[in-house]
Amino acid sequence: MKFNISNPTTGQQKLLEIDDDRKIRQFYDRRMGGEINGDVISEEYNGYIFRLTGGNDKQGFPMKQGILINGRTRILFKKRGTCYWQGRTGERKRRSVRGAIYGPDLAVISLRVVKKGDADVAGLTDVEKPNKLGPKRANNIRKMFGLRKVDDVRKYVIHRAVTRGDKTYYKAPKIQRLVTEKRIRRKKLDKRNKQDKWKANKTALENYEKLLSQYAKEKKAAKAAAKKEADA
Repeated sequence: MKFNISNPTTGQQKLLEIDDDRKIRQFYDRRMGGEINGDVISEEYNGYIFRLTGGNDKQGFPMKQGILINGRTRILFKKRGTCYWQGRTGERKRRSVRGAIYGPDLAVISLRVVKKGDADVAGLTDVEKPNKLGPKRANNIRKMFGLRKVDDVRKYVIHRAVTRGDKTYYKAPKIQRLVTEKRIRRKKLDKRNKQDKWKANKTALENYEKLLSQYAKEKKAAKAAAKKEADA
């Protein structure tokens, strides 16, 4: 069985493959979200505490929190969430998912380091990897750097260097929800165009009603004149 151990503080990840049934049995009948001591896996992880975050069975179906069975089942999903993406509003689908209780049918178990032990583990806690990507939304960039509303967010976007051959390029994300002067001007123009269109439609409707009223009056007068001639 494979064990995928991640450490969010350093950004590292390690994959172990263990065939010892005595060690694997320690995970049976446990639930997702629970914690387990690291010395169950190996003496190298003495003092470590891991959180059980999920896993996949041998056919590749992922575990889902809240389904308290030790096996696979089919769930009717209504809202977007884990294991299901809603294509249209109101869409429902029945999907196969693995329950949240660990058993022998799993192929991969995912763990996350909650507490670090006494010694460093190579590939897990020895090197700190910086976050490659920074925040993308304007308010999150302000929150990260402690900026005010009046400060220009575009100067604080995190750029990433990409080297291809002899040349080095710098990439930066497109800032989301950025309110600029150009955007304010465009919104004002859209609002003005909408108001002008509404006024034009209102004027056209009034003119059309006047035309209908005039046509009805003329038709009524013509009918009365024809009746008068017939009586005479």
